[in-house]
Amino acid sequence: MVEEKEMFEEDMEVEAGEDSFEAMLNEYEQGGLELKRNDVVEGTVVQVNPDSVVVDVGYKSEGVIPLREFADEKGEINVNVGDVYDVLFGGGESDSGMINLSKEKADRQKIWNSLEEDAVVEGRIINRIKGGLSVDIGVMAFLPGSQVDLRPVRNLDKVIGETFDFKIIKLNKRRGNIVLSRRVLLEKERESLRSGTLENLTEDQVVEGIVKNLTDYGAFIDLGGIDGLLHITDMSWGRVKHPSDIIAVGDKINVKVLKFDREKERVSLGLKQIAPDPWLDVQTKYPVETRVTGKVVSLTDYGAFIELEEGVEGLIHVSEMSWTKRIKHPNKILNIGDDVESVVLALDTDNRRISLGLKQIEPNPWEVIGEKFPIGTIIEGQVKNITDFGVFVGVDEGIDGLVHISDLSWTKRIKHPSEAFKKGDVVKAVVLNIDRENERFSLGLKQLNSDPWESVPTRYAPGTIIKGAVTSVTDFGVFLELEEGIEGLIHVSELSKEKIEDAKDFAKVGDVLEAAVLHVDTADRKIALSIKNIDVQKEKAEVNEFLGAQKTATSNLGALLQGVKGRNDGQDD
Repeated sequence: MVEEKEMFEEDMEVEAGEDSFEAMLNEYEQGGLELKRNDVVEGTVVQVNPDSVVVDVGYKSEGVIPLREFADEKGEINVNVGDVYDVLFGGGESDSGMINLSKEKADRQKIWNSLEEDAVVEGRIINRIKGGLSVDIGVMAFLPGSQVDLRPVRNLDKVIGETFDFKIIKLNKRRGNIVLSRRVLLEKERESLRSGTLENLTEDQVVEGIVKNLTDYGAFIDLGGIDGLLHITDMSWGRVKHPSDIIAVGDKINVKVLKFDREKERVSLGLKQIAPDPWLDVQTKYPVETRVTGKVVSLTDYGAFIELEEGVEGLIHVSEMSWTKRIKHPNKILNIGDDVESVVLALDTDNRRISLGLKQIEPNPWEVIGEKFPIGTIIEGQVKNITDFGVFVGVDEGIDGLVHISDLSWTKRIKHPSEAFKKGDVVKAVVLNIDRENERFSLGLKQLNSDPWESVPTRYAPGTIIKGAVTSVTDFGVFLELEEGIEGLIHVSELSKEKIEDAKDFAKVGDVLEAAVLHVDTADRKIALSIKNIDVQKEKAEVNEFLGAQKTATSNLGALLQGVKGRNDGQDD
């Protein structure tokens, strides 16, 4: 090595002066290249290892760079011996004598050197940070949340991973700060489109737009620099719960311009107006009494809405759902999404209304119930319901008959039907009447037996002496039970020949009294009794008995006298 240096120095002395020799000697010792920290130089790959790459930059020693720095955007590594890259000298040497180099830092420095304020760059949004987003434009830059789009973006996570063009609105190379804006570029683009759109836009025109934003009440459509509102009611002739049911942000759709205020730059759009109004031929397609099939799309307290086709719905009112059952709510028999067959009952095309009937699919049982259960038929059924005015008994499927409280018993005074019946009891009854028009079925229990009052006048003729237990005592008299369910009244005036002011002073409930029948009123089912009359009858009987005895004695005396006279007359002869 010393010999080579001496030979090199001798050659240099011949060709150059002493100063030139010193410079050339320093260049030889440094490998022919003078490097400063953070210098970017060109390097050639001389060796590719499993986790590193050896690069020759013309320095006295080679440099090593981690293999990962050669990965492309997809994470793939494709580096070969002989490839040339710009690398950055980090200064100093490693323990192995190799210089510190970096390809990544060289790439970043080149990007930093190329960046200028107001320049437009392409970048990929990496992640969300405080106040905005982090964007990779070769180096990391900051995108404020207010600069992401023309309108505030509520969910910044939606744009992570997206690639856009951005404008550099602030650049500080010394601090390494870059602030970007996408909104500035969009505003510029929008303004250029806006003038052309405003000039050419007219009402009734069909235009293409992009769904920009969705709300509960509609969607904003970008027509090219100007937004139009597509209201939810103008999206479809059919029912739309939310705009997202039929369109999505980013969709390209054709819409019709319904209204255009050029001064205020307000545009109302319609989507359904592009297709014909289905109600124009409803009268032809769905005449009254036609059977139709549709899908249940909504349930309310008063009925169910049935979609016959897109934009055409009919209502099955709750009263038209069953001939016999009392439907409290449509959800008792129908569910949203059910396919239902019904009958068209009425059409009102002016107000876009169709009345449908579900029960009309089946025959009306009230039309044939009279044939099945003629008046006088004895039926057996279960007590379904008990009210103040009577008992409902199941007659046929969905049809209940009413036994009015007045038809429960001929003789018993029933204050409330629950005294004699409870739900679930099985009873027999007689069909009394069928009112088809008002859908009422009348039954009677007492009619199963003959009316005992029909024989009361015979069994309790006036003057008959009866005995009975006191069932009630009132101010005006005493009630006696003559037999089960049949009572008679002894008026206070008929209790005694003596004047009684209050019947309660005369008898109490449970006492057994004897009375005479005064009068029987079968129409009002009343029997008038009297205790006083018994005394009168007894007096009359005693008088009659006395008079009878007197008459007998007189007759006997007369006969005796007649006999004496006869004997005397015989003696005279």
